[in-house]
Amino acid sequence: MNKIFFSVDSSKYDADKSFLITCPASLDYPKDNSVMFITEKYMSKISALFSVKNCLIFFPRDLDAPHEVSEKNVVVNCENPHLEFCRFFSRNNITSLPDMVDVKYINGSFLSHQVTIGNDTKIFPGSYLAGEIQIGKNVYIGSGVRIIGQVSIGDNVVVRENCVIGADGLSTDRDEHGKALTMPQFGGVIIDNDVQIGANTVICRGAIDNTIIKSGCKIDNSCFISHNVILGADTFIVGETIMFGSSSTGEQVFISGNATIRNKIHIGSKALVGMGAVVVSSVPDGAVVKGNPAK
Repeated sequence: MNKIFFSVDSSKYDADKSFLITCPASLDYPKDNSVMFITEKYMSKISALFSVKNCLIFFPRDLDAPHEVSEKNVVVNCENPHLEFCRFFSRNNITSLPDMVDVKYINGSFLSHQVTIGNDTKIFPGSYLAGEIQIGKNVYIGSGVRIIGQVSIGDNVVVRENCVIGADGLSTDRDEHGKALTMPQFGGVIIDNDVQIGANTVICRGAIDNTIIKSGCKIDNSCFISHNVILGADTFIVGETIMFGSSSTGEQVFISGNATIRNKIHIGSKALVGMGAVVVSSVPDGAVVKGNPAK
């Protein structure tokens, strides 16, 4: 069953159909009773809409939705589906800011009652953990760490001092007058076993789906991992690297210090990104890229 984040009656968008819209969903993980959008650029993923019902779908103005989609859902044709998706939240007064929760004070740290902690895990004073957080066995949580929202951490993970895990990323669009429309963030963070995360690093929760750090990844100090990023197993990220939203890597990638990876870019397995590189196009498996723009 989908988690209920909000409740909006579809009749606001189509008077002939009435059902509740309760969550956002992406084309990668479509869900019933969700709000979704598809742009002309991603029409190759339209089959994702065939499997859902009772959804509100923002669709390109100049295209007709297939009958099997429009019959089971409310389809709204519009000039800019992503903009209307963002506007859905503002028009319905929907936010997704963390709630105030009751916490317990243990060894100098604040932990909400929803936090579960495995054996031999150490949480040092000055940390704050609040939300649906699961922490595995033999985990090190350094002083000053903040973990917020829906976060799963595996076994033998090291989270160094002053990290923030579960912060909101920046997911916005502009309306016709240039004013910002911010999409609330609803996803979580999944960190697999044997991951190390350096001090002062920020890992954002997913916008809709999860940000995922797979097993064996090593992330240096002062890195920024934005929403929906997926790091493949045994990837190394050196200090002050920025990975923008929905970027990803294969396995055993090495990204050197102060690199910048553009949003939605994929770095192939065993590729190497040089120091200070600005990566604006996807990198094949095993390639070495350097420079600005990276070549």
